[in-house]
Order: sequence, then C-alpha cells, then structure tokens
Amino acid sequence: MSEGSPESALAEIVFDGVTKRYPGREEPAVDNLSLTIPAGDICVLVGPSGGGKTTAMKMVNRLINITEGDITIDGRSVRSLDVTELRRGIGYVIQQIGLFPHMTVGENIGTVPRLLGWDRTRIRERSRELLELVGLNADGDLGRYPAQLSGGQRQRVGLARAMAADPPLMLMDEPFGAIDPITREHLQDEFLRLHRQIRKTVIFVTHDIDEAIKMGDRIAILHQGGTLAQYDTPDEILASPANDFVAQFVGRDRGLKRLALAQLSDLELEPLGSRANGLEAPLTTTLRDALSLMLSDGSRPLTALDADGNGVGVATVDLVSRSLSRPGALAGGDKAPE
Repeated sequence: MSEGSPESALAEIVFDGVTKRYPGREEPAVDNLSLTIPAGDICVLVGPSGGGKTTAMKMVNRLINITEGDITIDGRSVRSLDVTELRRGIGYVIQQIGLFPHMTVGENIGTVPRLLGWDRTRIRERSRELLELVGLNADGDLGRYPAQLSGGQRQRVGLARAMAADPPLMLMDEPFGAIDPITREHLQDEFLRLHRQIRKTVIFVTHDIDEAIKMGDRIAILHQGGTLAQYDTPDEILASPANDFVAQFVGRDRGLKRLALAQLSDLELEPLGSRANGLEAPLTTTLRDALSLMLSDGSRPLTALDADGNGVGVATVDLVSRSLSRPGALAGGDKAPE
C-alpha cells in the first residue's frame, strides 16, 4: 500500500474528543465523541435518527471534516494523511451499493486495485477469490453487469469491491438495510463468517439494535445530538444499561436478546443421566432458541448434540435462566452459527 495510507494488517481506531458542527446549527451533529476501537473488532454505531452515526463514521475517511478533536488510525491522525491515499486504504460499503452500471462485476471489484497500479492478472485473481468468498460464482458472475444481479448479489459484489485491496479498515453504512429480511440475515451471517476468516477493523452503522447486537464486538449507542450514551460489549450493554435512554433503546426484551449472544456450548451442561428424552439441539443453538424449544415442549430438558450428533449434556429452562444472572456469562458465544 502506498506510503502515508493505513498499511498494517489490523488497525486500531481512536476517536479523541471528536466534534462536528455545521454552520447555522446550534447543536453539534457529533459532540465530544471519545472511544477506542481495538484492532480487528467490529464496532457498531447505533442510535436514533439525528444521533450522528453516519457523520461520525464519515469523519474517519474525511468525507466529512472534523471540527474539533481528532481521529487516529494506528496512532496517525486522519488529518495528516493525504485524503486520496487515506480513502484507498479504507473499504467503504453503503446501503445503495454504488456499483458502476457500465462496468462488469470484475471491473467493479478491480476499481481500487487498478488505481493502486495492480496488473490485470493480479486483479482478476483477486476478483475471483473474493467472489468465491462472498458466495458468488467466479466463472459465471465476473462478466455480468449490475443490472443482471439481484439486490443481494449486488450487495455481495459491493462487499467484495470494498475488500479488494485488502484494507485494514472497513466502513459500512447501513450495508444490509435495503434488502429483504431473509437475504439480510443471510448476508449478516456471511459477513461474520468472512470476518472470522479475514479479520478487519470494522465500523458498522445501523439504526437496528438487533443488528447491532448480532454484528458488534462492541456497540456505541449515540444519543440525539451526537453524544455517546454507552460504549461496551453487547452483553454488558444488555445486562447493565448505563441509563434510562439506553434501557429504552435496547428494549424491554433485553434479557432475551442476551440469550441470543450465546450458544448451548457456552453453558455448563448437566450430565446426560436419565434426562435425555428426545428433545435435542446442536451445541451451536443459541440459548434463546434453546429456551424457545423447551418452553414450546412443556419445559422439558434438552439434550445438546456435538457435531457428530452425540449427546454431550443436558440444558434445562432453569439452567438457561440462571445464566442471565451471571455477569459476562453470555459474552463468549459466536455471533452467528458456523
């Protein structure tokens, strides 16, 4: 990557007293925002409309200028970097996707690598690799045009394009917001799978608290006027909301939301013994789904199965319920099933 652009494999992002004021507006769009995003984490910015989520994200790649404070990438101020080089070192995915309609899928994915001077063979190989990673067919899709793709396919191409030059940092602004719920859930799972394979530091903007809980290693909840209401792990935010605003924003069902963060494999299961009774589920089942299964079947215990289909222990309604009372007990599960 060119000198002066983010070039490490993973990037730590620090917001230090960041404020954005617009002329003629009394209230700032973002007000004294300070937080650190560890390298390799997905940080979700979430909050009501007018909370400054997208503004905060766009100050990272200087699509919006900072009024006060600073943002650093691995200790380097974004203000000190050449703006073109800065943006070429950051993957950017938006809800509208923004594919070039006159370019093929392969040409779209190769946009930034071409600007960086990659040769055609390297670009084509990278495009094929990324199409396979995002679940498309390299042989069939490289030469197609955006108009020939479904909305979900176009979103996958947009994701591949953002990853083409292997940036250490990705910005994602409501990337799955304009897609039907089934495709959206599938794309969320696919992105989390990709993130486990190819870790990036990701800033992800959404208005949906359920999406934030599913996608985020850390969540920053922004209040109206761009102030930070709470910044923590999903489990900690659900277990201990910082104030009434956060509690209302995450919802009264926050206990059930916590159960979606962990799987049966995270419980200290009871021995099989004589409890095995036909109600079964894989260890990768979320505690929320496991509880639903048990409650729908007369609160009977549930046998947890390993990858080979063997019973390894028993979960009960009481065991799942007790896990909610232990701080941090539900923070260890994968965000999405493998």
